[in-house]
Amino acid sequence: MSLLRDLKVLYSLALAPVKGKTHAERMEGFYGRQADQYDDFRKRLLKGRAELYQAIEAPEQGIWIDFGGGTGSNLEFLGDRIHRLKHVYLVDLAESLLKVAERRAEDRGWHNFEAVYADATTYRPEASPLVDVVTFSYSLTMIPNWFAAIDHAYRILKPGGVIGVVDFYVSRKSPDEGLRRHPWSTRSFWRSWFDFDHVFPNPDHLPYLHHRFEAQNLDECRAKVPYLPLVRAPYYVFVGRKPLDNQANQAPPPVQV
Repeated sequence: MSLLRDLKVLYSLALAPVKGKTHAERMEGFYGRQADQYDDFRKRLLKGRAELYQAIEAPEQGIWIDFGGGTGSNLEFLGDRIHRLKHVYLVDLAESLLKVAERRAEDRGWHNFEAVYADATTYRPEASPLVDVVTFSYSLTMIPNWFAAIDHAYRILKPGGVIGVVDFYVSRKSPDEGLRRHPWSTRSFWRSWFDFDHVFPNPDHLPYLHHRFEAQNLDECRAKVPYLPLVRAPYYVFVGRKPLDNQANQAPPPVQV
């Protein structure tokens, strides 16, 4: 990728204002001007995606929803396993990214794929009221009602279904036992840094995922930031399972944020 194209993406990330009255308008305004350069730059910034998608089984004739899936590049990490699925839905509010995803699916021969313009807090496939897998790849931090998105994923997953999330985050000041604690400088810097782009690393993401789902795997890591060699952004990879009990389809209690 050329330096000029990198600079265009960096301008969109760090300098260009994000405009729009609705969340969908802000998403399209942010991604529309960088859709064609989206994948090349972010493969160097958004780490943990390959590990997440390769760690989740693609069940035979299963239904997979990738919420906030953008250009569909995440699904390439499934390799030939994608053809085992009955249907793959990629849901996003940035129409420019969905167009890239549709071209990718056609080029790759993903005949079981559908790109959907919809909200991650409400979308449910009409033909499949319950699904096998739900994933969020660097999208949960861009969903204002992130807790509603997690609750919705919980409702539409089959009992025993899998949720996978990879995203930026900051820890709580006093995290639960077993979770990493970030110093004040990390917690403050990254929330301020991402705020400009309407990306909100939240200290409550991981605790809430642990509360709703049975954790199968969790990695808390740091990623290099292009052109900033000494900077490492914290991110996590979480795989969880919906409990197998008779309470599984009930709506969870409201969360305070």
